[in-house]
Amino acid sequence: MTDLPTPSAEAISALAPTGTLRAAINLSNFLLVTGKGDDGNPEGVSPDMAKTLAGKLGVGIELLKFKTPGELADAATEGVWDIGNIGAEPKRAEHIAFTAAYCEIACTYIVPEGSPINSIEDVDQPGNKIASAHRAAYDLWLERNIKNAELVQVSGLDGSFEAFVDQKLDALAGLLPRLLTDVERLPGARILDGSFSQVQQAMGTPRDRDPAGAEYLALFVEAAKASGMVGGFIAEHNANGLSVAPPA
Repeated sequence: MTDLPTPSAEAISALAPTGTLRAAINLSNFLLVTGKGDDGNPEGVSPDMAKTLAGKLGVGIELLKFKTPGELADAATEGVWDIGNIGAEPKRAEHIAFTAAYCEIACTYIVPEGSPINSIEDVDQPGNKIASAHRAAYDLWLERNIKNAELVQVSGLDGSFEAFVDQKLDALAGLLPRLLTDVERLPGARILDGSFSQVQQAMGTPRDRDPAGAEYLALFVEAAKASGMVGGFIAEHNANGLSVAPPA
């Protein structure tokens, strides 16, 4: 951790006011949380980022498990967590001070066998229906940007896949690594080239804290990327589909 900045007393107090860093972890992102340890705690790139931060702050760590990013974001105003690791989205940023992204995941679509849709741009057309996991980071992007197609929002990744199949929808939105698995279950289906967005995974802290905490967190993330630490975590956990985000 020698390449990481040294926190001020104010930053430590802001980020770990109880003396323990309470880190909120989104369990639904299978690239960032790739398993769990013997103690039941999540393991992966996201937990490793939190553990490294706690080490640099010189405090203990408590990993708080949230089933979805929406539930994690909702708890930002409840005083139950000190840092949260989720996709940085404008709606979430109303109550969470986010760093720049530490890693990115491409978002695209699956279309069914025989679909006339051949490009990302073809999806947002009148009459098309897109299955999406409600309140996922890419779903929030689609809410803001889809103008002509209809967004069919369903709870969870499995739910959006089932809606796509059962309702014979025109496209399934998702993270590329998950879609690579889903498309193998659908004879004749295709993944569209390119991406409609990149989900940027960041670290954040509640906005009602001393800004010294958010300022240090931003420096920590930039140093973690530049030092190769984030890339090392991605390789260690075989998180194929994740890439280190560019400098802020």
